[in-house]
Amino acid sequence: MEASSERPPRVAALICAAGAGIRARGDQPKQFRDLGGEAMLAASARAFLEHPRIDQVAIVIGAGHEALYHAAVSAHPKLLPPATGGATRQASVSAGLAALEGSAAEIVLVHDAARPFTSSGLIDRAIEAAAASGAAVPATDVTDTICVAIEGDWRGETLDRSRLRALQTPQAFRYADLVAAHARAAREGREGFTDDGALFAWAGGRVALFEGEGRNLKLTTPDQFDDEALRRAGRAFLALGDVRTGSGFDVHAFGPGDHVILGGVVIPHPFGLAGHSDADVALHALTDAVLGALGDGDIGAHFPPSDMKWKGAESGQFLAEACRLVRAAGGVIAHLDLTIIGEAPKIGPHRERMRARIAEIAGVPVSRVGVKATTTERLGFAGRREGLAAMASATIRLPFTEGFDR
Repeated sequence: MEASSERPPRVAALICAAGAGIRARGDQPKQFRDLGGEAMLAASARAFLEHPRIDQVAIVIGAGHEALYHAAVSAHPKLLPPATGGATRQASVSAGLAALEGSAAEIVLVHDAARPFTSSGLIDRAIEAAAASGAAVPATDVTDTICVAIEGDWRGETLDRSRLRALQTPQAFRYADLVAAHARAAREGREGFTDDGALFAWAGGRVALFEGEGRNLKLTTPDQFDDEALRRAGRAFLALGDVRTGSGFDVHAFGPGDHVILGGVVIPHPFGLAGHSDADVALHALTDAVLGALGDGDIGAHFPPSDMKWKGAESGQFLAEACRLVRAAGGVIAHLDLTIIGEAPKIGPHRERMRARIAEIAGVPVSRVGVKATTTERLGFAGRREGLAAMASATIRLPFTEGFDR
């Protein structure tokens, strides 16, 4: 069913909480374990029940878990009666989809109860991705080295992690399409799918990826439920709970030369860039974004172009100093995002080197740096190939300060 263009689509959330939670051990299924004073299921459900774009929520529980469910989850106008799941995740999702049959849902978000830290922003992105593509799953970069284990627990092939993504929930679909995919799997006796994106792709659908979140952890192993470990993690997160975002924008005209410097990387080009220091428009925009998040002026205030010592200087030192100021304030760089605007040079062949160099300068993992490029469809100074522009955003986390209203 296509969502009407005249109104937002009707969205339902389906939360899978029917598992036995064997890997987490303990005296009850992990979804009912205490997590900071409430059941993990309650924390997972609240993100969807309180979200303004979610119309209804269905929770699938295991047979015999009714008492645990009612002790964990309070009544809510959006909440449907719990559905009873099956022996597999696939069967449980099918039961949840059936429970939503009369809800008039156009989009359904399928979420694991074992991910209690889902943010409102991630839910927004899931809804938007499903509306745009029909099927989408959140994904994050793989930062660990991944290998294939061979017989006898020996290390085998190391996989190229630049091509790998770690998938999360909520996974988002047009409701009718996901129902049809599950029905086909049931007819053909296909079982064992561990996530709905895989089932949907098997049924012939295309599944888009959208940006997941590092904080959207799946709690599975016993050590993750250690009370003191959770308290330490909570204290560490709250200690840097003042999340700020800054933006930066810069423009430089082309001039004589045979290369440009973008993101700290030398790129051959028929022209150079004219302007402050080495005219690295990308690093200038990123520096302003970091300083903006700090509320500490701009690049011109810290490194005046009138001061001749900055003439021809490497712009990496500007970004490094801005990041040093964040750390001096007790904060961390959470993410840097850059968009370069111009017809040429092409950024794609240099993107990964730029990400690596920016990460090196800022002292962050490369997974926390985004680099993109766009054109202005031949409009304006950039479209006329008179120069380049760059937009940037920086997200930082700082300690709460005195007088901050939490």
